[in-house]
Amino acid sequence: MGLEAVVEELREKGKTEAGRIQAESRGDVEKILAVANKRVGEIKLAAEAESVKKTAHIIGQEVSAANLLGKREILNTQKALLDEVYEATRKEIAGLPESFHREAIEKLLTEAKMEISKGKVYCNARDATAVKAIIAANPEFAGFKVGSPVDIDGGILVEGDGEELQIDYSYRTFLARVWESGLKDASDILFG
Repeated sequence: MGLEAVVEELREKGKTEAGRIQAESRGDVEKILAVANKRVGEIKLAAEAESVKKTAHIIGQEVSAANLLGKREILNTQKALLDEVYEATRKEIAGLPESFHREAIEKLLTEAKMEISKGKVYCNARDATAVKAIIAANPEFAGFKVGSPVDIDGGILVEGDGEELQIDYSYRTFLARVWESGLKDASDILFG
């Protein structure tokens, strides 16, 4: 066997070996690519699922925020309407005839006398003449004196001698009590 034959044989073995190595490499590359493609697909599916989940969460938050804002607007409007009703009621009571206020003050003085036998009676300027007349006309109220006018819609404030005891029988106080106790009922009637 000559040198050329040995070289040729080595060349053939080298080609065969190179072919085998290339085939193995291609197989390894294909396996690696298949695994990588599978992983890319999994990552893509996970990213899409996460995107859908986050989108749904953001949409849910936005819807909740919009609903809350809507409810807040409704409540603010309802409160404004109730405040208007309250103010209209105060004005309506203040605008009642003098006979109503005189009768109310007499009843309130009778109630106050049960707790305070003598002291000062305060009222608004509109009712001062009526309070003076009621106290002067009824001996049971002889222990009371009329104080200077105060800023109330109507009714009376009574202060015992020594200023230890004070009773607030103003219309605003009574209206506030009625309003607080009936607010839910009024709201249910007005707004269903």
